[in-house]
Amino acid sequence: MATRQVATRAVALRTGDARDLAIVDALMTEAFDPRYGEAWTRSQCLGVLALTGVQLTLAFVDEVPAGFTMTRAVADEAELLLIAVAPAQRRRGVGAALIRAAIAECSTGTIAKLHLEVRAGNDAVGLYRAHGFTKVGERRAYYRGKTGVAHDAHTYSRDINS
Repeated sequence: MATRQVATRAVALRTGDARDLAIVDALMTEAFDPRYGEAWTRSQCLGVLALTGVQLTLAFVDEVPAGFTMTRAVADEAELLLIAVAPAQRRRGVGAALIRAAIAECSTGTIAKLHLEVRAGNDAVGLYRAHGFTKVGERRAYYRGKTGVAHDAHTYSRDINS
């Protein structure tokens, strides 16, 4: 009987900056369905990147952009502002690597909690729960996509170093 070998590809992470906005734009276009209104514009990303405490992390598989996160730390709390994973790389460890990196980055400083917001019904909720996030609230009709249909947002939080 032959054994089946599955090649696992490593996810490489690196810190990004404003020079990486073309990668961020391309990933958001690919990853975010415009029906839901979750993607940010390049101007929004650029403005947030200029703020103190913001971190952009890019993920690559075989040197091809596979995903990113953008987080912001203020005082003793941080927020996962954006996370995107290319559809072809979903369920292959890219999102998990990005979440683990965000948690690890928070644990090196004075951050006590990491928060995030996600559209109700988004498949990524399972990923967040698997990494210790619990639902703490919701915002009705928060996201509004190109069709004008409103979607609720759920807020999640996770203690750091607990």
